[in-house]
Amino acid sequence: MNLSKSERKGLVEPNYPKLSVVEQCDLLTIQRSNLYYNPVPETRMNLDIMNFMDKQYFDTPFYGVLRLTALLKKEGIDVNVKRVRRLMKKMNWRTIYREPRTTISSKTDYKYPYLLRNLLIERRNQVWAMDITYIPMSKGFMYLSAIIDLKTRYVVGWSVSNSMSAEWCTEVLRAAIKKHGKPEIFNTDQGSQFTSEIFTNELKFNEIDISMDGKGRALDNIFIERLWRSVKYENIYLIIYENGTELYVGLNEYFKFYNNERLHQSLGYETPNMKYNHAA
Repeated sequence: MNLSKSERKGLVEPNYPKLSVVEQCDLLTIQRSNLYYNPVPETRMNLDIMNFMDKQYFDTPFYGVLRLTALLKKEGIDVNVKRVRRLMKKMNWRTIYREPRTTISSKTDYKYPYLLRNLLIERRNQVWAMDITYIPMSKGFMYLSAIIDLKTRYVVGWSVSNSMSAEWCTEVLRAAIKKHGKPEIFNTDQGSQFTSEIFTNELKFNEIDISMDGKGRALDNIFIERLWRSVKYENIYLIIYENGTELYVGLNEYFKFYNNERLHQSLGYETPNMKYNHAA
């Protein structure tokens, strides 16, 4: 039976107890983001600026708004600090620091402690990490979230969306736990999606220890930062997807390759799948 996209969207039940929204969308081959609002599109100029900044992040993740503004002006792009700050926020740009910041206003900024320092990671499902990154497309952008197992680098869950919401991140987390079991520790940054009540309650419900990076710490979540570099340089920047459907299909193929075929030097030139399915 062939159904249109709008008809397939009508089959999704947000409160269905047996399948998450992410899983229902996968089965119906539609984008989860199609169920939600479409944000006001950015101008072509702003998209070009964001795409430039996205690539620049891998070279200078320690640049703040003032340096980025100066760099863009040197490239001949007429911008001000206000615009750059807004686009940085939209892109989820997180400036990192070579040393811990000394201007922390309140201890409550750290919602949960960072549990991975000096931790020996010895087995799969001991520690998972999750993050969100900006994905440029031909005529717009979307966001990609992914969860990786730190011992094996295996991507246990991922999704794309047109908004960075706590509900979306929670859906991805639930789907990963349902498919692979639960980790002992779950690490994220201190983004509002991950400090939200709905997300942290899901972790607490599953009795998972919550770990969060220190603000501006370059190395706290380095493994998933390496994943973003691989995804973008090996797929996103080479293809430039036209729309969300093409992006989903392309990333689905890429993550199959990443998990099952891509040889990782850090894994002794084995694949994440080999390590994950043979780890203790």
